[in-house]
Amino acid sequence: MRTVVYPGSFDPLTNGHLDVIERAARLFDRVIVAVAQNAEKAPLFTPEERCALVVGATRQLGNVEARAFDGLLVDYVRGCDAQAVIRGLRAVSDFEFEFQMALMNRKLDERVETIFMMPKDTYTFLSSRLVKEIARLGGDVRDFVPKNVGKALAKKFGAEPVRRPAKGN
Repeated sequence: MRTVVYPGSFDPLTNGHLDVIERAARLFDRVIVAVAQNAEKAPLFTPEERCALVVGATRQLGNVEARAFDGLLVDYVRGCDAQAVIRGLRAVSDFEFEFQMALMNRKLDERVETIFMMPKDTYTFLSSRLVKEIARLGGDVRDFVPKNVGKALAKKFGAEPVRRPAKGN
């Protein structure tokens, strides 16, 4: 079975993340969305909430699962019997950091391959940080996140999702 791990904070999951997950699900038998716990970040959602949001958004994909993890990624990948790590690249600015991480992971365990995937061009500007800021300020995030994530953001910020008028009105 070909297994890939897609690590990230996913705080929250965006349509860019979902695009990468869906494409990875077509390429691999099993996709593990590894929700990272990062003590340096102050996440909006708990790891359990983030896993539940991933599960809700990927329910139609039978080969995707979400799990929280902490520690070294290469140790986690080995523990999952995965063959590779998927990393999303939105822009050239992401490449330097991701390249360094891939090389470090290879140095720690040469069996762990890193595969870079670019989301659809319509999602290249998306980041979880920007989505949270828009939601916090009461903006409409429906074009940027799966429906369940939009509802969770509205609940976190104590607001109803913004209702835009239909186009052409």
